[in-house]
Amino acid sequence: MSKGKFYLSTAIAYASGKPHIGNTYEIVLADAICRFKRMEGYDVYFQTGTDEHGQKIQEKAEAAGVTPQQFVDGTAGEIRRIWDLMNTSYDRFVRTTDPEHERKIQEIFERMVQNGDIYKSKYEGWYCTPCESFWTESQLVDHKCPDCGREVKWAEEEAYFFRLSKYTEPLRKYIEEHPDFIQPEARKNEMINNFLKPGLQDLCVSRTSFSWGIPVKSDPKHVVYVWLDALFNYATFPGLEPNGEDGEIYKKFWPADVHLIGKDILRFHTLYWPAFLMSLGLPLPRQVFGHPWLLMSDGKMSKSKGNVLYADDLVELYGVDAVRYYVLHEMPFASDGTMSHDLLIERINSDLANILGNLVNRTVSMQNKYFDGVVGSNANLEPVDAELIELALATPGKCREKMDTLHVADAIDEIFTLLRRANKYVDETQPWVLGRSEETKPRLATVLYNLLETVRISAALLRPFLPETAERIFAQLDLPVSDWDSLLSFGAIPQGHKIGQAEILFARIDPAKKAKEIEEFYAAKNAPQSDPVLPDVTIDDFAKCDMRVCKVLACENVKKSDKLLRFTLDDGSGKPRQILSGIAKFYKPEELVGKTVVAILNLPPRKMMGLESCGMLISAVKEENGEEKLHLLQLDDAVPAGSRLC
Repeated sequence: MSKGKFYLSTAIAYASGKPHIGNTYEIVLADAICRFKRMEGYDVYFQTGTDEHGQKIQEKAEAAGVTPQQFVDGTAGEIRRIWDLMNTSYDRFVRTTDPEHERKIQEIFERMVQNGDIYKSKYEGWYCTPCESFWTESQLVDHKCPDCGREVKWAEEEAYFFRLSKYTEPLRKYIEEHPDFIQPEARKNEMINNFLKPGLQDLCVSRTSFSWGIPVKSDPKHVVYVWLDALFNYATFPGLEPNGEDGEIYKKFWPADVHLIGKDILRFHTLYWPAFLMSLGLPLPRQVFGHPWLLMSDGKMSKSKGNVLYADDLVELYGVDAVRYYVLHEMPFASDGTMSHDLLIERINSDLANILGNLVNRTVSMQNKYFDGVVGSNANLEPVDAELIELALATPGKCREKMDTLHVADAIDEIFTLLRRANKYVDETQPWVLGRSEETKPRLATVLYNLLETVRISAALLRPFLPETAERIFAQLDLPVSDWDSLLSFGAIPQGHKIGQAEILFARIDPAKKAKEIEEFYAAKNAPQSDPVLPDVTIDDFAKCDMRVCKVLACENVKKSDKLLRFTLDDGSGKPRQILSGIAKFYKPEELVGKTVVAILNLPPRKMMGLESCGMLISAVKEENGEEKLHLLQLDDAVPAGSRLC
């Protein structure tokens, strides 16, 4: 029988690139919480996915020479691959380019227009493209984005605004009346003091300076602000119908029990999101938990700083459960955690190999050595047994108490407290001494039974955090994975049961040898490599691409775009040809005037930033030291314009 429903969502990952281990921490944390709830007997709905609209993605797609949809198809696939690699048990992976979501967002926007909460005006202010955030002059820090520290751009355009100011007092009242709505406590104080007390300003919720977004249904030259679009994923995908009958999942699970997000996007989830829901008369989520960051020893992970660690690399070096253990155990409840290879190795050796692995290995090995694996009776109890049994029975409740408040690292500590006590119990009872005499074999059977039961309870409690490891332990015990109710009593392993064979769960790591392995791993990974050769094509397929030599007559930056250059080319036809290319990051316009380049001329024209691009320039792209480098193909100036490549 279900103990109730539980709906947890992660923030949907922005589909602008591959997530690093700091981003990946969130999905692992969410997975552990949901697995624990399922173990307790709750009916769980766990949603994650990708946020796929916005100016930043449009610019990245232009730079890559692909459509925004093609770009996010690739990045969303990579994000989902990482989530699956980390053995996360989400129920639904959502994408905001889903047509049904887009339809619902258009209807939601129109409802807000109709109820007077959205109005048209003109936007003038500072905009941070990476964060997709608007800022006033007073909110900037050293004239840069207060969230990410990057440069901001002045934006002036017609826009729709949401009456966020209208909800200042309702939000303040709601937060005060629901003290657990924002957690941890420090995050709540930040929202109240920095935003609600000064008073909220109306929020710009549409853009016209780029096109990659959901069009406003009644005014299609506008696209919906990416945060309004993204936040509603928590409701639209479970089945919210703005103008109809809500779906069954939405009816059952809304409001969400926990939105699990990074602390850097707390403002959007605790101010904008509840205000949007209030505007539609919808229930608010019960809690928003702004988790801390996982930092490198030299600060926040950043590709520009070259200190980024990726989950798939770490898994290849250490294994899935070792990485899961580290990020879950080493992140404090409210403050940032630190990660490095040295710290990870230290934790694997001290906790996973010495405490957990050693206990399981010697318990299973001794049961096989002294009793051929057959479990005996624990009838020969002595006072030394009581403390271990009492702690084993108390640990599930202690873990549940910690998990109910999302103190995940503390819950893991409770399990390892039990494991440490069991290792101490081995030293106290000295089963290797008891095994020397037939007279003490009954006592030995009891000692080993107590250890096996402790291992069983510990393995079941570890399953939400280390799912593969827990299953390997139960395989050694030759038992099905224990359910929650079986953890509330000591003595579930039947007398006469024959266990399996011992195997090493986590081998100790030699730090010096591992350091060399890590160095060689990254050296090989960063070495220049050729991309795989594409599948064979016929000469007829190749001949369909009309590649011609062109002379650059003029080149200039495209207004309102950091990525695009507009080329005017002599393609030998006697008529200038316009091509837009997203290479402004790599070349200054004046450097290219007069150069001889190569372009494909027979691609269908397409609009970029309101300008028509008739073809595509040929470039070579390669990742170097974690950054993408582009080299425009240039030929000898003696080659005449219009010459065809063949």
